[in-house]
Amino acid sequence: MASPIAQIASQAEIPVLKPASVAERSFVETLESLKPDIGVVAAFGQFLPRSIRELPSRGYLINAHASLLPRYRGAAPIARALLAGESRTGVSVMRVVREMDAGPVATRREIEIRETENAAELTDRLARLSADAIEEAMEAISLETIRFTEQDVSQATSAPKITREDAIIDWREDARSLERRVRAMAPRPGASTTLSGETLRILEAKVLPAGADPTSAIAGQVVHDSPPDLPLRVATGDGWLVPMRVQRGGGRVLDIEAFLRGREIPDGVILGD
Repeated sequence: MASPIAQIASQAEIPVLKPASVAERSFVETLESLKPDIGVVAAFGQFLPRSIRELPSRGYLINAHASLLPRYRGAAPIARALLAGESRTGVSVMRVVREMDAGPVATRREIEIRETENAAELTDRLARLSADAIEEAMEAISLETIRFTEQDVSQATSAPKITREDAIIDWREDARSLERRVRAMAPRPGASTTLSGETLRILEAKVLPAGADPTSAIAGQVVHDSPPDLPLRVATGDGWLVPMRVQRGGGRVLDIEAFLRGREIPDGVILGD
């Protein structure tokens, strides 16, 4: 299925090139024939050789990265920021260089991360912010007022690609860390545990307010004597986590109440055991 950008370009009769590799000589020659003034890169996973980086008449490409560079350079800045419990993030418009996300920065836009925001919701807000930041940068380029500032390498941190292991819930972690993991992995790949050997994804959860003592329960143990408005809670290494939306392997995403009507989670069972 064509991406939204490709669909809009096709409707506007703008050529859409889809090379298997940007290193293909025919692709580079096509770009050269278009005589671009500037290039904008967005969510592109291939390494861009110097022949492409410096091809526009302005001599460079720009890219909007979903972090406040030099923090969270890499493939998964949004999920990594959520995992780390950051309260703020943003986008940085930079010049594309050989090293990943290391180019000098022209524009930054900063926002607060909402308390219950998951990766998809934050991605949507940052995408809109990126569009505004790119527009601002393009205007400055056209007026020749653009100014790039080198990143402080000593402050750089990495945001490597999310792996399957990142999505696995270790109930020995504290409840707040697990709640952040759930948000960082939602909706895909989804933070996962097991229930009687079957994968169970937790796509929304909340931390039970202080007051319930988990010391009598094993990490991962399900307890049904929750407050009246909560169907169940799960013991963690410190505190209780309350699953709110879950999904069995291959099944639909369901509120926990709807899930329990079709599949019992016995009191005392150990998740992830």
